[in-house]
Amino acid sequence: MMNVAIVAGGDSGEYAISMLSGKQVEREIDRGRFQPYLIEIKGSSWSYNYDGKDYPVDKNDFSLHLAGNHVHFDVVFNAIHGTPGENGKFQGYLDMLGIPYTSSDVITSALTFNKAFCKNVVSRYGILTPHSVHLFKRQQERIATLTDTISLPCFVKPNNGGSSVGMSKVTSVEQIPAALELAFHEDEEVLVEEFIRGRELTCGVLRSKGEVVTLPVCEIVSKKEFFDYEAKYTKGMADELVPAPVPDHVSDECRRISKSLYDLLNCKGIARFDYIHTNDKFYFLEVNTVPGLTEASIVPKMITAHGWTYTELVTRLIDECL
Repeated sequence: MMNVAIVAGGDSGEYAISMLSGKQVEREIDRGRFQPYLIEIKGSSWSYNYDGKDYPVDKNDFSLHLAGNHVHFDVVFNAIHGTPGENGKFQGYLDMLGIPYTSSDVITSALTFNKAFCKNVVSRYGILTPHSVHLFKRQQERIATLTDTISLPCFVKPNNGGSSVGMSKVTSVEQIPAALELAFHEDEEVLVEEFIRGRELTCGVLRSKGEVVTLPVCEIVSKKEFFDYEAKYTKGMADELVPAPVPDHVSDECRRISKSLYDLLNCKGIARFDYIHTNDKFYFLEVNTVPGLTEASIVPKMITAHGWTYTELVTRLIDECL
């Protein structure tokens, strides 16, 4: 039986959601094939809770000394949203140890986690992206002239982050300072992006048994002004319609673009690509290389619509990375 370390937590505002994802994977994993260990990562504290006691991870070889046994892991299931599991830092550590993992590698993770850099690369492949301004905290002179380069309304969000933590929709000049402060609280870099009115569509993609599989497209209909953290994780605050109620040619094009980007960006594991669709055009927003896997998350709904069980998804992701 294989020992599987399910890593969750992390050092961002997505910590709580990541822990829920990790616990869901732990519940659903095929215990006939895999022995799961839910590893909580928080800063320098990496530990496994067993019978109410926390056992520290030996970072020299990513192992556990547990009840007289020295547990080594055959594979890591990465459920960390945000840093260090979605930006490549943790993947680099595992690469040095030679331990396989279920998510994208260092380069792809680092690139895709940086929204501005990722958009620049994606646009070179001919995919439309919203106009945006990439700001660093030290660039006060660019911040002061922000409204000269981007129109309102717009979104202000941390450049490296997810789950809409620290994100604001700005409709007036007076709202900009507070929105920037909120975003800079989460990150040293901020992306200010034009608002495009349209339908929000998202598509999950993974490679299984050597084949790239595109999952049914989902339409997100937020009951708030935009799909923020509360709308994402509060029951009844958004409708996530799978399959999306769009014409077949729209769904097919969304899946085609997503499959192409999955390959072009060298993604591994499960990735979810987000778009705005308007006037029969797709505008790429971002790719989540470690998307949420909680009961309330979008990917499990896509998996159900595709005809797979959650357990089957977990098994396929582990088998593929091995």
